[in-house]
Amino acid sequence: MSKSISIFDTTLRDGTQGEGISLSADDKVKIAKKLDALGVHYIEGGIPGSNSKDIEFFKRVQDLGLTSKVTAFGSTRRKGSIADQDANLLRILESGVSAATLVGKSWDFHVHTALQTTLEENLAMIYDSIAFLKQRGLEVIFDAEHFFDGFKNNPEYAVAVLSKARDAGADWLVMCDTNGGSLPHEISDIVTSLTGQLPGAPLGIHTHNDCELAVANTLRAVQAGVQHVQGTMNGYGERCGNANLCSIIPNLQLKLGYDCIGDDKLRTLTNTARYISEIANVNMPVNQPYVGNAAFAHKGGIHVSAILRDSRTYEHIEPEKVGNKQRVLVSELAGQSNIVSKAQDMGLAFDPASEQSKHIIGKIKELEHEGYQFEGADASLELLLREANGELQELFTFESFKMLVEKSAGQPVVSEAFVKVNVAGESIYTAAEGNGPVNALDNALRKALVQYFPTLKEMHLADYKVRVLDDKDATAAKVRVLIESKNFENAWNTVGVSSNVIEASWEALVDSMRYALLGQISPEQTHESAARQGLINH
Repeated sequence: MSKSISIFDTTLRDGTQGEGISLSADDKVKIAKKLDALGVHYIEGGIPGSNSKDIEFFKRVQDLGLTSKVTAFGSTRRKGSIADQDANLLRILESGVSAATLVGKSWDFHVHTALQTTLEENLAMIYDSIAFLKQRGLEVIFDAEHFFDGFKNNPEYAVAVLSKARDAGADWLVMCDTNGGSLPHEISDIVTSLTGQLPGAPLGIHTHNDCELAVANTLRAVQAGVQHVQGTMNGYGERCGNANLCSIIPNLQLKLGYDCIGDDKLRTLTNTARYISEIANVNMPVNQPYVGNAAFAHKGGIHVSAILRDSRTYEHIEPEKVGNKQRVLVSELAGQSNIVSKAQDMGLAFDPASEQSKHIIGKIKELEHEGYQFEGADASLELLLREANGELQELFTFESFKMLVEKSAGQPVVSEAFVKVNVAGESIYTAAEGNGPVNALDNALRKALVQYFPTLKEMHLADYKVRVLDDKDATAAKVRVLIESKNFENAWNTVGVSSNVIEASWEALVDSMRYALLGQISPEQTHESAARQGLINH
């Protein structure tokens, strides 16, 4: 029988200390629901009373009916005060949570320097605060701040801190590598020592990633006897971040045989990670292990040929176990196997030995030489393959566009686009303003097409990137534009290349619309179908 590990998520508290991350109360509620669905055992919501967002969150979360335990964070009572009169502890009680996380000093250097009090008073602060909350029915998780640095400097006092917290009734004794400077062998040795000095103690681990070892340190702590793991989704957190639960959970569950959230919940990990990155408005690294878009992506032709025979040749797990999927990238390194794999994903029939396959490979390599990059633009690649296979129906054709960009002294720039396209034999001419030339083009093209294809109302541009391909030509250099588009169900990427950034943007923009319309029928076909059914008269 596998050993169970308690998963404690602090994305909503410690994660928000990361640079560029700011969550509203509504954002926090959405993320809490998603974390609950993932199956984490604890969700640390924030610091009650510290700001209006956290106050609102703790009020709203009580009505959500979550299975996960929502915890409130706070520090031990102030020096020289009484626990039942401490404002911080009282706010935790008022928040309505059933569990609290209390942080206390375990490094004697911090006790003297930061708290400016005695070692004995610090122990009393820890005991009084935990006992106060325990007497009022709360579960208490004690975070021993700077524990590993404290242990290295004064092991007797660090152990005394945990012992005092245990005596007060703490449910978990969490050792924190707050500065993130410890190495895996140090973590393992210290935790092993603790299990001998405090037999049966409910130990936990909280690591930071300043040496890029937070995940490794967490795994070593668990192997040494820890049963409670703290971290954040996508590793969000102050400085270099916290331990990344998106790596910790599958490593513990799939590699080491521990029971964390169950296999069914694990299959929602990728979706959860990406959802939270969207809410936090932080782009996930494509190469993030397990949940990144490139975590199971293959580019070299030899690799692809092998994974088509057996994915175990170049994949350490089945990507579906964490809710991810295998991707085959097409680039200048691509061979026939890449094209065949992509075609199979699209339901297209391609003979690896055919001249057609060789022609497409040659065309892709030629386009990549010109600056196109299809590994980041799957939608443009699919359009290219479908067109080559004779399976692409063009629902509209481009005729022309014009741009007007005007800047008056003391006034903002005004961008206006004029677009002419042909739909069902009819020439459509529209104009629209926008926040910049590309937005104006998007608005004008959408305005022309949406009357024929209403589903385009559900589509929007999510990201826009420009890359200068050869800076020696300065402002005349060729550029590559990548556009990410989304609707309620999917996201797709398109590419355009030109020495004119507007033309490159237009190419990627048109491809994004063409891809959004795949599978739809033309207005003429809609009219003919209705006529055949007797719905309209000729």
